Amino acid sequence: MTVLTKVRGEPRRRRRLRLSPALLFLAPSFLILGVFVLWPILVSFWYSLHEWTIGADDQPWVGLGNYIALTQDPKFWGALLHTVEITVISVAGIVVLGLALALALARDNLGSRIIRSAFFFPTVVSLTSIGLVWRFLLDPDLGLVGAITSALGLGNVGFLQSPQLALPTIIFVNIWKNAGFVMIILIAGLKGVPAERYEAARLDGAGSWALLRYITLPALRPTMLFGTLIMTIQSFQLFDLVYVMTGGGPLFSTDTLVTMLFREGFVNFQTGYAAAISWALFLVIVIISALQLRIFRYNDVD
Repeated sequence: MTVLTKVRGEPRRRRRLRLSPALLFLAPSFLILGVFVLWPILVSFWYSLHEWTIGADDQPWVGLGNYIALTQDPKFWGALLHTVEITVISVAGIVVLGLALALALARDNLGSRIIRSAFFFPTVVSLTSIGLVWRFLLDPDLGLVGAITSALGLGNVGFLQSPQLALPTIIFVNIWKNAGFVMIILIAGLKGVPAERYEAARLDGAGSWALLRYITLPALRPTMLFGTLIMTIQSFQLFDLVYVMTGGGPLFSTDTLVTMLFREGFVNFQTGYAAAISWALFLVIVIISALQLRIFRYNDVD
């Protein structure tokens, strides 16, 4: 009986010994994650419950006061509206354009590779660099776009100086920058579709539209979900492009939740109010992402 107990107990001890090195290897990652991710998240929520001002001697507790103030702030609702507009239009444009490019450039030949590289190149360039280049191109006096509009008899159009044109211009640049990323992941998804499906469908008389609707799009649903989620989160958090190109102007016409957060936190030094904005943004992203997961839900038998 004692021998059996010892024999049965040995695997459990060995399992614990095998587990201990794994925990030791993971400990630095957990420590870094806790110090630089989890702790700042908790601190930001604590700040949002205070009238926290950088440099002030007293940081009074206000509870949900900052969140109530947000609901009464017209600039917050304007920034939220601009953020939603940028996200909805950008993500739709990025996914549609990326899908069209993926279908057109899926063949693995030299011409397709060169064109793919041209469309993918903006993806690897920083948003700050992209913003600076487009700001120069769209300058009504010095930019190339201004010269083209003048040659067409339209005059020097101030795309970034007009409250009506600034937001659509930022949306256009955002689509131009990220379409190549979605194109690449959709091409990878297309290569995972078995060729036998297309051959069987063609034998049954299916045309190009039927192949796209009943084979290609259902097969790409998981990949499109991934691309849509990534682009949605990126668009909701868009800051560099807006800040470099317009700074949230003119007349707050391109102000987003992140530019408002930056202004309140690092210009006005209202840290508690800025933290409340960040948590409002987090809540919006969670809700939108959950809706997307439900819309794009799929089963292995689909």
